[in-house]
Amino acid sequence: MNHKNLAFTIDSNSTISFISWVFWMLHYIGLYGRSALITQSSDILKTFNGFRKRVNVVLFTYSKQPHVAYHHATFFLSQGSAFMTPQWELVSLPRWEMTAYWILSFSSHLYSFYQLHRFSEEHEVSLDREVQLERGFLIWGFKKDPTDFEWSFWNEWAWQSLLWSLIGHAVLSIFADNFLPQFRLAVITVYGFLSAGWLLGVRGLTVLMLHLSISLVVAQLRSPVLSWFCSLLLLSTLNVPALQDLQRGWYTSEDHYYLLLFSTAVCSLRCISFSLELCWHPLQAGRPNHCSHLEEKRLETLIFQFYKLTAYCFYHPLFYNGPIVTYRDFSEQVEENEIHKRLQALCFIQMYCECLSLSLQIERPVYKVSVVYVLSGILRVCVWWCLAEFMIHFMYMHAIQSSETYLEMLPPWALGGLALALVQFFYIKYLVLFGAVSLLVRLDGLEPPKLPRCVSIMYSFTGMWRYIYVPLGGSRHGVFRKLISTALAFGFVCFWHGCHDYLQYWAVLNWVGVLVENSLALLFSSRPLHPIIVRFLSPRMQRRGLALISALSTAFLILSNLFFLGGIHVGRIFWKRVFVKGWSSVAIPMVAFLYCFAQVGIEWDMR
Repeated sequence: MNHKNLAFTIDSNSTISFISWVFWMLHYIGLYGRSALITQSSDILKTFNGFRKRVNVVLFTYSKQPHVAYHHATFFLSQGSAFMTPQWELVSLPRWEMTAYWILSFSSHLYSFYQLHRFSEEHEVSLDREVQLERGFLIWGFKKDPTDFEWSFWNEWAWQSLLWSLIGHAVLSIFADNFLPQFRLAVITVYGFLSAGWLLGVRGLTVLMLHLSISLVVAQLRSPVLSWFCSLLLLSTLNVPALQDLQRGWYTSEDHYYLLLFSTAVCSLRCISFSLELCWHPLQAGRPNHCSHLEEKRLETLIFQFYKLTAYCFYHPLFYNGPIVTYRDFSEQVEENEIHKRLQALCFIQMYCECLSLSLQIERPVYKVSVVYVLSGILRVCVWWCLAEFMIHFMYMHAIQSSETYLEMLPPWALGGLALALVQFFYIKYLVLFGAVSLLVRLDGLEPPKLPRCVSIMYSFTGMWRYIYVPLGGSRHGVFRKLISTALAFGFVCFWHGCHDYLQYWAVLNWVGVLVENSLALLFSSRPLHPIIVRFLSPRMQRRGLALISALSTAFLILSNLFFLGGIHVGRIFWKRVFVKGWSSVAIPMVAFLYCFAQVGIEWDMR
């Protein structure tokens, strides 16, 4: 198996999961899409016949950025408030024009995939000899490309144990919800802790608890700088060769070590979230609600905080592979569930207290999950899984991108199909991985992160964004502070994944892309230029001009993502074949099709 494929195991020193880049750094310094600004509302007072109950409610405010540029083709990083969008009026185009864009976009996808399929068929024997294609089972007569390590790894673990442990979590959660509602969080925390110990072993569990304990102790100093320093120091231990060899010796298979590594890396993100919330909001992050600040004992407070941190980190559906939920969101939703249970009890008492004229009106603040919703969710995950399997049976894109020889041999249309297939497979893969656990999260009465809406409108949390970009000033303290904030945000992602050379290329290219995007936005929004654009260009022409600029930006974004997905050799060959040697025969037609994708993306986002 070729472990160079995606982001989980790039080499022996970089085996951190790809998930954080999508659901963490998609919102760090992105370029496009819809951003969700998660804010905490003021406390809503609930009055119940003489007493009040304070409830924290999470409000989701969506800000539309109409400069979505590339539909169905590549990752879209959403930036939030850091990106300044020109205040152009976007209007709908004529129906015939949009129909043409849709047809060209869809047909170009199909044709490029077909060309990649033909290339895969023609070189199947040599690819099988180099990467050992597996015997296919989904499509009769086709072999399967197993070289996407991430997909193969989680598929194998799902059938071995993770699927059954997730089902066990669902059963136990329902049981505790009905018979032990006051201890439900404790029950599922113990289950998550034992499940992690069952797969990772006592030694692996000790490593995780050591990370939690050190992070909590440092957070007691209430210094965000020290918490960050501690977190980075703990993350750096994941790439120490001596520790890697020691941990490998604990297990009989390499996959067990990778599972420990992924769990520790994702757990470190949760420790960062908890530690910084404890530094900024100590009363919300980890103090018993029934005690005042003066009455608390230091040991009791520490124990309570450790319990909250353990419950947050060992929540089983999100433990191994995320998606990442900030501690603030997790704790608020758990508290909402607890309040709901208490109100249910009050409603039960109301039936026997009508003579006292007690009137209780209860609104459930969490999602109600029906059997139809669960079954439809399971069906969607199965369809996504079959689609992902179909792609690696139909196109051997991961095996092809691992060889420079095949990359040089690819026809232009097949080269474009390879880029499309890589990012589309990535998108569908995470629909499966996140879709399955999101069902369990909803069954627990919590709100999971939204699933990505195709790669052109990727949903992303701002919860983790706030820990780097916002504290450093973001876009509120001038251009220089913005440059530093974005550079540090990308730098942390690079460091978290191992800080390898191809990651450095990806980080620098994205940082430069953000700077160019912001510069263009400032230019077109400036007082001398913006009135001229509005005066001489109709709203429809403004939209067409925006789509053209977005197409050029997307071409640059594709290049940076290929560095991340395939390594330096993939990005270098793509740059040479498209922008250097094929600037007239390949680059111009590619930008034309990207323009169509951009128009489709803008129309989709407007709706």
